[in-house]
Amino acid sequence: MAITEISVDELDERLAEGARLVDVRQPYEFEEARVSGAVLLPLATVPDNIDAFRGEGPVFIICKTGARSARACEFLASHGIEAVNVAGGTLAWIRSGRDYLSGNE
Repeated sequence: MAITEISVDELDERLAEGARLVDVRQPYEFEEARVSGAVLLPLATVPDNIDAFRGEGPVFIICKTGARSARACEFLASHGIEAVNVAGGTLAWIRSGRDYLSGNE
């Protein structure tokens, strides 16, 4: 099943428009560095929290590099949810020079 991917440049634009972003990494990774506005739902918990992904328009999924988020997108798509993978993940976001949060910010 093909999934849709966007770049961090496109994600930045979508977030400015109010897009929903879910981070599927582990809590310690999320605390180290995350995109502002991201909500944490670790990959292993996605099946138990599927309703959290439902809503108006697509939900954008991010992880460290894009692999875990791609798996989450495939699972969500199989349940009729429009999920878009962020290519390159949080590392690409940071490498692009964009601001990010860490710790308890």
